[in-house]
Amino acid sequence: MNRPFSSVEALAEGVQSGNRRALAKAITLIESTRPDHREQAQKLLERILPATGQAYRIGVSGVPGVGKSTFIESFGLHVIRHGHRVAVLAVDPSSAISGGSILGDKTRMARLSVAEEAFIRPSPSGGSLGGVARHTREAILLCEAAGFDVVLVETVGVGQSEFTVASMVDFFLVLMLAGAGDELQGIKKGILELVDALAITKADGDNLVAAERAAAEYRTALRLFRHHHGSWEPPVVTVSALTGKGIDTVWELVREHHAQLSASSELRRKREAQQQKWFWDMVREGVLEHFLARHDVQALLPELERAVVEHRVSPTDAARRLLALLDEQQTQCTAAPRPGSS
Repeated sequence: MNRPFSSVEALAEGVQSGNRRALAKAITLIESTRPDHREQAQKLLERILPATGQAYRIGVSGVPGVGKSTFIESFGLHVIRHGHRVAVLAVDPSSAISGGSILGDKTRMARLSVAEEAFIRPSPSGGSLGGVARHTREAILLCEAAGFDVVLVETVGVGQSEFTVASMVDFFLVLMLAGAGDELQGIKKGILELVDALAITKADGDNLVAAERAAAEYRTALRLFRHHHGSWEPPVVTVSALTGKGIDTVWELVREHHAQLSASSELRRKREAQQQKWFWDMVREGVLEHFLARHDVQALLPELERAVVEHRVSPTDAARRLLALLDEQQTQCTAAPRPGSS
C-alpha cells in the first residue's frame, strides 16, 4: 500500500491525467488516519488544487426507500449522454453506528458503475460525521482534478448529514415519495430552507396521480419558508427513473441554477463561505482531538463521565471541571520561570 504513495507527484499526475486507479488510490490516501499518509494527502491536495473548482457540485438526499441510487444512476447516465463525466460520492455517517456498508451502491447502479465516464466511491465505513465530511470535501477536489465535471454527493445517512452535504455543494436536491400518508413525512423545516429543488420520485404508472398531488402540496409548503438565497425559488418536479420522466428537467434546473448564481457572483460567494466553514470545522476538530489527547484530560474524563451517568454531577458542571484543566495549564505556564531568569 505504501508504494503507490511513495511519490505524491506521480499520484497527482495520475489523478490529473484521468487515471481512475490513481483517483481511487488518492481517495484511499486522504481517508487514511496514519500521520504520514495525512501529510502526503495534504501535499497531494496542494498540487491538484489549481485544477479544481470547475465541476457542478450536486447534493442528493431523501427519505429511506425514495430510490436515491436508482435516480442517481438514471441521472448520471443522462448527464453522460450530454458529454459530461460523472463522479458519485456518498456520505454515510450511519455506518459508523450500524456497521453497514454502502458498497452495494455499485451493484444497484450496475449500468453507471461500468461506464467509462463515471466513478462511484462510497464514504469511509467508520468515523464521525465530521471526519466523513472532511474526506468527502477532499474527494470532491480529487474528482474535479481527474476531469469529472459533475460530482454527485449522496447522503446515505439521515439527520445532520443532510445539512453537512448541503454545506459542500452548489445545488441541493431532495427526493421525496408520494403516497406515504402525510405528504410532508420526515421533512424538516431546516431542510426546506436548504433545498434548491424537490423531486417527487416514482412518478409513473398508478403512482403518477399521487406524485403530482404530492408535488402540489410541497410547492405550497415551500412558500412558507425563506430560502437560503433570495434569487432562486426552489422548484418542485416529478421524476421517474424507470421511464426517464423528469430526469432531463432536473439537469436543466441544475444548469439554470449554476448559470444564475455564476452571473450574480453568488456561486463564488457561496463557495468562499463553504471554504471558510471547512476551515473552522477543521480547527474545531483539531482543537478537540488535541484536548482529548492530553494526559490530564484522559485521567479525569472517565471519572467525570461516570459521575454524569450516575447523576452525581450535572453535564454542565462536569464539562466546566474538564475545561478548567485549560486554565490550570495556562496558570502553570504563566508561573513557570522563563529560561535565563534568576
